[in-house]
Amino acid sequence: MKKGWKTALKVVLCVLGVLVLTVGIYVAYVFINWYRVEDNLPLTVETTGRDADSALTVGETYRIVSYNVGFGAYSDDYSFFMDGGKESRARSEAAVNENIGGAAEEMLRLDPDFLLIEEVDVDGTRSWHINELNLIKEVLGDRYLNSTFAQNYDSPYLFWPLFEPHGANQSGIAVFSRYPIASALRRSLPIEESLMRLVDLDRCYSIQRIPVPGSNNELVLYALHLSAYTSDGTIATKQLQMLFTDMLEESEAGNWCIAGGDFNKDLLGDGGEVFGISGPEYTWAQVIPAELIPEALSVIAPFDANNPVPSCRNSDIPYGEDNFCVTVDGFVVSSNVEVIASEVIDTGFRFSDHNPVYMDFILR
Repeated sequence: MKKGWKTALKVVLCVLGVLVLTVGIYVAYVFINWYRVEDNLPLTVETTGRDADSALTVGETYRIVSYNVGFGAYSDDYSFFMDGGKESRARSEAAVNENIGGAAEEMLRLDPDFLLIEEVDVDGTRSWHINELNLIKEVLGDRYLNSTFAQNYDSPYLFWPLFEPHGANQSGIAVFSRYPIASALRRSLPIEESLMRLVDLDRCYSIQRIPVPGSNNELVLYALHLSAYTSDGTIATKQLQMLFTDMLEESEAGNWCIAGGDFNKDLLGDGGEVFGISGPEYTWAQVIPAELIPEALSVIAPFDANNPVPSCRNSDIPYGEDNFCVTVDGFVVSSNVEVIASEVIDTGFRFSDHNPVYMDFILR
């Protein structure tokens, strides 16, 4: 009997030892393979080979659209584990194709001159290894002259949740322009140094320089996706300070500056009240402190008071009347950019946990 207990104990200890060793090897693998993309990285400007839609002109009206496509997973009935929901991947290859294709068609309907698209996977467990950038390009066809892509996520294999791991994923921010992009640059934003960096993105913004013939200046277009999942509230402030400082320098040099994308900030200031649901559990969407914003810059929160539409839903539950909604997608412009209109397009969150937003503007 004693011998049997000893044998059983040895087996249990061996199993525990193997588990501990396995976990240790996995943790080492994650830390060894985690890295940040270098700062001030020149980006490749790709071209379709078509002719430009003439050139940018002072005094003309142009349209820019931003859309976070949520790596092709978020149909309106989808919930995401990092938001408190249940799912960690797109449900199928067909779901990815439907959501990304549908999102691209929605953008085309707005007929924008510039497109900023966040959470575009180029290879990922969570998106069935579909190259979503190529899929978007297929839908857009030759409507745009130039495009850029800035990687902001390249994770080691994340083995969580256990029964459907989020996996290894490569993702980024895509920009499409009907007008020539002379050059583009990727800037690395401050991120957390704690363990949270393993689940957050390698945050960045891309800078596209678009000539304006007849002037000595250019349109400087920033595409961004700022942090949401942070334990250190100062990180978001540092990211905004870096962006605003950069834009202010360009503006003072006489350039027209527009930043657009997913700010992961409550741009309306009281989104919970505007859209009906608020609470302490939704503290990830904070307000941009007014003192952070230089006088020469303005934050543009897309909004129609007669038909309020949020740009983002919390994905702890499928979309419905109990969803927390907020507007986190929008723009920042320099004082020499006149904003004509800016709104959120109501898609019912059919293709993403975000709705597309647009802004019509004039270079002054």
